[in-house]
Amino acid sequence: MAALWPPAPAAPEALAAQLLGVVWFVSATTGSWGAAAIASPGGEETLKCEDLKVGQYICKDPKINDATQEPVNCTNYTAHVLCFPAPNITCKDFSGNETHFTGNEVGFYKPISCRNVNGYSYKVAVALSLFLGWLGADRFYLGYPALGLLKFCTVGFCGIGSLIDFILISMQIVGPSDGSSYIIDYYGTRLTRLSITNETFRKTQFYP
Repeated sequence: MAALWPPAPAAPEALAAQLLGVVWFVSATTGSWGAAAIASPGGEETLKCEDLKVGQYICKDPKINDATQEPVNCTNYTAHVLCFPAPNITCKDFSGNETHFTGNEVGFYKPISCRNVNGYSYKVAVALSLFLGWLGADRFYLGYPALGLLKFCTVGFCGIGSLIDFILISMQIVGPSDGSSYIIDYYGTRLTRLSITNETFRKTQFYP
């Protein structure tokens, strides 16, 4: 009957090979998941909705006040309109919540410029200047009583002052005395005053 002998101890080279195989197996099976777990918290942050590019969102037209012909929420020359990200876009909304949009949810409020008006109508000012400018009615209406009285006493500076005032008011160079803007139809024709400053005129110089 053959005797049972205890198994011979494994050679050091065999133990090293087995240990290397175990390490390789563990690294191969958990490496990708571990990398994903590390990259997930510190990965690229979700874009804010207000940083979306043109074409990735659509904004509604502002609600216009019939009396002022400016957006109803105009404050400090700025109003806001509702903007909706396109469907299947994920971004952080105005509350900071990461949302997957379907096209019907508000993503952010876009600021738009508006004007400060104080009841002076552009149409009324032009009509007064055209028909009653020689009496100074246009200057009285815009809040310049001294010039209005002077035009009244001189019959519009013999008609020359009336013509000049009509041109200046029509071009919106002369406006209300309180510094406000004329009430003009929001979707009508408006003049935009352009100015040249150091920032707009001088081209930025790039030195090597």
